[in-house]
Amino acid sequence: MNSNGFAIDVRDVTKKFGSRTVVNHIAMQVRHGEIYGFLGPNGSGKTTFLRMLCGLLRPDAGSGQCLGLDFRTQSGEIKKRVGYMTQRFSFYEDLSLEENLDFIARIYSVPDRKSAVDKSLERLGMTERRKQLAGQLSGGWKQRLALSACLIHEPQLLLLDEPTAGVDPKARRDFWDEIHRLAAAGLTVLITTHYMDEAERCHRLAYIAYGNLLAGGTVPDVLKNAKLTTWEVTGNDLPALAEKLRGKPGIEQIVAFGSTLHVSGRDETALRESATPFMTGAWRWQPIPSGLEDVFISLMETAKDNFS
Repeated sequence: MNSNGFAIDVRDVTKKFGSRTVVNHIAMQVRHGEIYGFLGPNGSGKTTFLRMLCGLLRPDAGSGQCLGLDFRTQSGEIKKRVGYMTQRFSFYEDLSLEENLDFIARIYSVPDRKSAVDKSLERLGMTERRKQLAGQLSGGWKQRLALSACLIHEPQLLLLDEPTAGVDPKARRDFWDEIHRLAAAGLTVLITTHYMDEAERCHRLAYIAYGNLLAGGTVPDVLKNAKLTTWEVTGNDLPALAEKLRGKPGIEQIVAFGSTLHVSGRDETALRESATPFMTGAWRWQPIPSGLEDVFISLMETAKDNFS
């Protein structure tokens, strides 16, 4: 373990593809046994950052450690201690669950492979399906197989890249219950997600947009530091109201949430002045605490695209 208590402790991590900077001088510290959420829009640099951490991609700049090893010069050793679950299912669909896990165990030179495979199957309740072809699995069961494969070599760090995309709510909940059990046993988890309910289950968060780190900390920290004021509006013909409000001073975002509108901005005084003429009997306005989704939409809309 690191003497400083961090499983990940890196700074100024940078990656360019041509003239485009996709990860721009990012610093991150993740404690041992912590579930750290890494959020941001598609194309924001999250996957690139994960690949640099686990040695699959070489950074252009940066320094620091991952699992006590220099993440730039000791990537080979880091790979042996990390489990990396990619966005897409990447196992052999014409092999059984048991055969896929045995193959991964061979890659990592796991001692006593049969015992390791049996343990992996049992850990996530897949023993009865051990002979089933991976291609016949539902999304939730494919997710279990992928997680089992990540864990078969007993890693110290899990890097999970949008692992619950495309699975049903129960499978997502079961997955997160398992992640919390693993973290409680000391495993460190860095996970990317687009789901706000999942973000709230992380111990701490970081938000990246177009290569830049825009926010970080616990959920209360992120909400507090955003300094975002949000009003919930109910009433008739809310789409018409949204059009009237759009573009007015202090109103940065207008988002439909079911049968309500969330109207938000960081300049509370300007927002109120713009909204006051519409606070009539036709519409009911109520100040509410800004949620993570309100904050992240605000961050996304104010971030500068780095495509060009």
